[in-house]
Amino acid sequence: MKKFYLLSIAIFILNIGVFAQVTVPRESQKQEIAQTVGDAKVSIVYHRPNSKGRKIWGCTSADVIPKGGVTYPCLVPYGQVWRTGANENTTIEFTRDVMINGQALPAGKYGFHAIPNKSEWILIFSKANDQWGSFSYDAAKDALRVTVKPMKADNQETLSYEFQNIAATSGKIVLRWEKVAVPFTFDVGDVQGRTLNGIRELIKNRKETDFAPLNQGANYVYSQRLKNNYEEAIGWLDTSIKGRETFGNLQTKARILAEMGKYQEAIALGERAVSVGKAATPVANTTAFEEVLAGWKSKK
Repeated sequence: MKKFYLLSIAIFILNIGVFAQVTVPRESQKQEIAQTVGDAKVSIVYHRPNSKGRKIWGCTSADVIPKGGVTYPCLVPYGQVWRTGANENTTIEFTRDVMINGQALPAGKYGFHAIPNKSEWILIFSKANDQWGSFSYDAAKDALRVTVKPMKADNQETLSYEFQNIAATSGKIVLRWEKVAVPFTFDVGDVQGRTLNGIRELIKNRKETDFAPLNQGANYVYSQRLKNNYEEAIGWLDTSIKGRETFGNLQTKARILAEMGKYQEAIALGERAVSVGKAATPVANTTAFEEVLAGWKSKK
């Protein structure tokens, strides 16, 4: 009998261990989305409830913070803090300081809540990012609140977040569910300034024989057409060229000179670039640049 009892306990423990290794699906499933903008990354983690014919919006509640075990007339009452998803609170993480609808928010990971109303929503970025729903929401931990206008939208069964209107330093995030869309903007600031400072730091700390930071920095200035930094880029290229002439550093300098309107200098240096490129091993592909060079000559 004792052996049977011990065997039963062992089987029970084994079953617990096996079950612990099984991922039990949730009804509102998890999604993780991310968007790179400039030198920043924006990540959103949330769980996606379905409407399933339920009344989502339109009722009101005196409970600003939802109470567990209480059934409200609709799923998301006006005037009540909502987790903006299901299960754990939605999180939004920014790797750089950002502006949210023009208001400053430091880099970090935030619990994302909202207080919906018929004509406006309050979006809340909370320093507490590991809560179950909004049941323990604490306004004292708010990092930022912004007020936005909800928009009418085509019906969407499953809640979603979308990145839209992505530009060099900015974008829009839209929360959509049922027939409501809630947009807000973010801006990651002076990407070019931060990039240039990073390039300068690399150049400052490079080995004397390492010309890559010089060439990469100049290429960045040229590709972004940073006119205020052309002279600085030419200085980097002069150092690179002094170390060793290549088709790459010569043609980049020629392109910058042409951007500055110095076509005579650009042509002379461009011809030198083609000559060096054709003499290189392996031979550089100069065809596209020669077409550019011909265009400069037509402007003489």
